Amino acid sequence: MNTPKAAALKYDSSSNNAPKVLAKGKGKIAEAIIAKAKEYDIPLFANEALVESLVGLEIESEIPAELYQAVVEVFVWLAKADAKAGK
Repeated sequence: MNTPKAAALKYDSSSNNAPKVLAKGKGKIAEAIIAKAKEYDIPLFANEALVESLVGLEIESEIPAELYQAVVEVFVWLAKADAKAGK
């Protein structure tokens, strides 16, 4: 069985150059991040390669340029999910 992994990002265009890692973890920590996202009705996006890269970063660090494209795809997906949900 695979150990769950999760990362949460935040982005404030007025104060950040790039999204930052808000939370990350494996196992029980990942399960808690996923549970919190579900509790607040935050859509979950699964991409094993991306989460592997994100869990290797420090909390509050901006994502590196090589992850920009992958993260943009997540934010586009999230915007579409919000639009479908009427948010």
